[in-house]
Amino acid sequence: MTRLLWQQLPYIVALVLAIAGVAYTNASHQPLVGYWEFLALAVGMVCVLNKWPEVDGKEARWQLIWTQALHWVAVLVTMNIMLVSGVQQMLPTPATSLVLLTLLTLGTFLAGVSLLSPQIAFLGIAMGIAVPAISWLQQSVIFFLLSAILLIGLGITFWLRRDRDPGESRANTSSQTEA
Repeated sequence: MTRLLWQQLPYIVALVLAIAGVAYTNASHQPLVGYWEFLALAVGMVCVLNKWPEVDGKEARWQLIWTQALHWVAVLVTMNIMLVSGVQQMLPTPATSLVLLTLLTLGTFLAGVSLLSPQIAFLGIAMGIAVPAISWLQQSVIFFLLSAILLIGLGITFWLRRDRDPGESRANTSSQTEA
């Protein structure tokens, strides 16, 4: 079990870092440009390390490094196109983070497909699921907060009523049975 967890650790860390980046950006309302670039490079390294033991020969290893380098440079260029001031002004800061996470998601999933790596492809899918989940959660926070206040209010009301009513309800029950 420990060995399995250790093998999956890079994927778990990448997913947690991606979700934490969006959560921080949504809370602080400041874009984390360098953070997303770092995360894209880190996922690129995870991709290379994932396939390294399966690749034999110096030439095949160089091919792996160069194809992944080109893939992740393309992802980084696309991310930076989204950060050009003219494009970024059209999007609010939280939306910019979701767009960058979406591009990172796409890059991760496509790297998993090209490397025939189910772990990397699943990481991309998990990041992709996180995008609408984070957006939905952000929009639903007020609903959840109001629901929690309503439930607490109802709970307090019934709890206080239960503490007051036991003597009154017994008196009402005995007077109704006598009549």
